[in-house]
Amino acid sequence: MLDFNKNIKIGNRMIGEDYPTYIIAEIGGNFDGSIDKAKRLIDAAKEAGADCAKFQTFTAETIVSEGGFSKMELHGVHGSWGRTVSEVFKDVEFPMEWHYEIADYCKRVGIDFSTSPYFKEAVDLCADMNLPFIKIGSGEITWLEMLDYIARKGLPIMLGTGDATMSEIDEAVRTIENAGNKDLVLMQCITNYPSKIDSANVNVLKTYQSTFECLTGYSDHSPGHVVAFASVVLGGCVIEKHFTLNKTDKGPDHPHSMEPDEFKFMVDSIREVERAMGSTRKEVVAEEEETVFVQRRCLYAKKGLKAGQVITEADIDVLRPALGIPPKYKEIIVGKIVSKDIAARDPIFWEDL
Repeated sequence: MLDFNKNIKIGNRMIGEDYPTYIIAEIGGNFDGSIDKAKRLIDAAKEAGADCAKFQTFTAETIVSEGGFSKMELHGVHGSWGRTVSEVFKDVEFPMEWHYEIADYCKRVGIDFSTSPYFKEAVDLCADMNLPFIKIGSGEITWLEMLDYIARKGLPIMLGTGDATMSEIDEAVRTIENAGNKDLVLMQCITNYPSKIDSANVNVLKTYQSTFECLTGYSDHSPGHVVAFASVVLGGCVIEKHFTLNKTDKGPDHPHSMEPDEFKFMVDSIREVERAMGSTRKEVVAEEEETVFVQRRCLYAKKGLKAGQVITEADIDVLRPALGIPPKYKEIIVGKIVSKDIAARDPIFWEDL
């Protein structure tokens, strides 16, 4: 039986059903090779309400084979760049030597720093830095050796599941569990840039929750905020969205990223959604203390009633506000004797009988 933690500590805060949604600004390669721009993106992410500024740590050499890609006829986003895949990846490398400086900058700004490591030395660096979590990109889900290696570092894991079948996800989840790591967030994702709203399948979160009994989230590449909102409603505790200063900047991820104003609207709206979700307890809330009387009905005298008079059904009306005897007791009071005069259209109280 799978036994993942239902509450996980990420940095200085908790995530889980009873905690606010953890929101990641995925900066990825949008810093465009500039550490100063990386810092400006961190500032903007903090201002927009993100909990984490996340990068991706790889080298072109350790992630792609140009020989392999040269054998493919690419029709998706990779084929739209007008350059070789290796060249594009080389341009968006996040240098290992920047990590501590960027992490320190995030700490000063007051936002978490994390990254997706794509080779073992990068994983080791994440562990040495004691990052709040490691995000495993969807493309790594079948590299079980790497999943095991990451899981054994003991840091919380967020696992992207784009492109994956349930059997592949099951194998990946059990690899992480078998490595002894119980801090897993399973992230629904559609691996296309941008992805279509019609493909989002946010309901998959319910499948993950019931099948794997772990925390869930959504790594979203679709336009706008709808998928994020729906994910929060279905119990997703983490939302990840690509983040840029300007969608028209040159680079592979800018066009499908959110600009600061869009991101802030999403964050603010998620916080409103959280307030609206409230509690599972159904109760009369403070603002209903008056309307519980104003909107409900009770039994009223249809016409003036005299002391000693026997009440008939024709003597009773059911009106607002609910100041007297509730309507469900109508049959009980029919035949009762009035103990004092009741004016027409006044409520009937138990002490009147």
